[in-house]
Amino acid sequence: MTPLNSRSGAGRSGLIALICGALAAGGLAAAGVTTLAPGAASASSHREAPLISGTPQYDNTDLYAFVSPDKPDTTTIVANWIPFEEPAGGPNFYTFADDAQYDLHIDNNGDAQGELVFRYTFKTQTKNGETFLYNTGPVTNLADPDLNVTQTYDLDLIRLKNEHEVSKTKLADDVPVAPSNVGKASMPDYGKLRRQAIYKTAGGTTTFAGQADDPFFLDLRVFDLLYGGNLSEVGRDTLKGYNVNTIALQVPNDLIRESSHQPVVGIWSTTQRRNAQGYYAQVSRLGNPLVNEVVNPQKDKDKFNASQPAYDGQFLKNVTNPELPKLIESIYKIKAPAEPRNDLVDVFLKGVKGLNQPPNGKPSEELRLNTSIKPSMHPKRLGVLDGDNAGFPNGRRLTDDVIDEALQVVEGELVGAKNDLGDAVDENDKKFEKYFPYVAEPTAGSRGRLAKGTTAGADVRSQLGDALQPAGSSSGGSNDTMLIAASAASGAAGILLIGTAFAWWRRRMQRAY
Repeated sequence: MTPLNSRSGAGRSGLIALICGALAAGGLAAAGVTTLAPGAASASSHREAPLISGTPQYDNTDLYAFVSPDKPDTTTIVANWIPFEEPAGGPNFYTFADDAQYDLHIDNNGDAQGELVFRYTFKTQTKNGETFLYNTGPVTNLADPDLNVTQTYDLDLIRLKNEHEVSKTKLADDVPVAPSNVGKASMPDYGKLRRQAIYKTAGGTTTFAGQADDPFFLDLRVFDLLYGGNLSEVGRDTLKGYNVNTIALQVPNDLIRESSHQPVVGIWSTTQRRNAQGYYAQVSRLGNPLVNEVVNPQKDKDKFNASQPAYDGQFLKNVTNPELPKLIESIYKIKAPAEPRNDLVDVFLKGVKGLNQPPNGKPSEELRLNTSIKPSMHPKRLGVLDGDNAGFPNGRRLTDDVIDEALQVVEGELVGAKNDLGDAVDENDKKFEKYFPYVAEPTAGSRGRLAKGTTAGADVRSQLGDALQPAGSSSGGSNDTMLIAASAASGAAGILLIGTAFAWWRRRMQRAY
């Protein structure tokens, strides 16, 4: 195994200028120096390529794979879709696409081809097409008639040999999806809905599909003229408050690995979309984080999303001669490591020797996990860089700080150029769950401030004057109520006058001349 420096995250220097420089260069590599709103930026695989950025239902944002901390004889895979879900983004909330195949691929012998595919396909049902509402009342369970728009899915296990299907087994049929978290009034106990969406199959797997808090954490505001142009805006989790659609699958280790003697598996996720002729075409692909953002140039991004790991040789130069270190050197005069970058090939295309590199493996872009490495009792956010071999790049846990890790490796951490690069965001804004599906519950749509003059749980229907004022308003309550009443009266009078005039006009038109 390549020797890695083991050190505590405490006392790290936090070189803010270098932090900004590294991420700034990454942003320049993907989009140039432009000002973008947070919802239009790129994060891990959020809106990372031109074509997929216009079709968010098919956009795979992040992939995680780790030995389950509470069930170490199993592996959990978490894949997310639909970036930047605004919690209050109704009336059409967030659903998986009905015309797509959402696939989790397993390569268990290192040949860069999938031997197993777990395929999710979804169906949408609408109970009442005569209303614009996602739900028509409080939703207390997934079968509640008040949940107007629902989804279910099938889960199939496909076995392959030389990229050809050998067998197909249905693991689950018509499993309900946890809905979007509209708000506290609509879904008073969202945790109950999530628990009902967890399904255990007869084959020992556990599955979940539904909305969740986006687990990826980082500061994305590099796109605002390099953190505001004065390096003063670092350290804020830009994805705080946004949700994603999550597929989580927990499987026995023995189901996915070749054997106990060869426990390393390569994992990646894809989305296939059905075209007008009825055929499926791959439109999104994700293994390791950040590859299609700051490693692949613009000309290769859509091609990468449509390709398979077996053909990743065409992208090798993007790894051995990466653009990011050159940009950092040009902006901040930090010398780029010597090329070719074989250290990056080992980490991202082969796996770390002695840890998660399969024997006789073919270089390809996959998230590799050694299923025999037990979970850490006290996970370290820098994973293998900090001596924690159960973390990234040996798989990826929800708590792994892949931004800091990737920046440090790209700047030569493994070839003697020790550095403390990072984005000053070290953890997610929400705590992760201790049990499957582990991701945090989605932020509710009703997360705004209370209306002026109201308290939590209060019925404001008798206080409309105050309730219609935004929180923090400086105007007086009684005068505001009078103003609202006067405005309503004026409006009613205006409507009455218009109605009278219209009736008079109709009588004149009907009069014989």
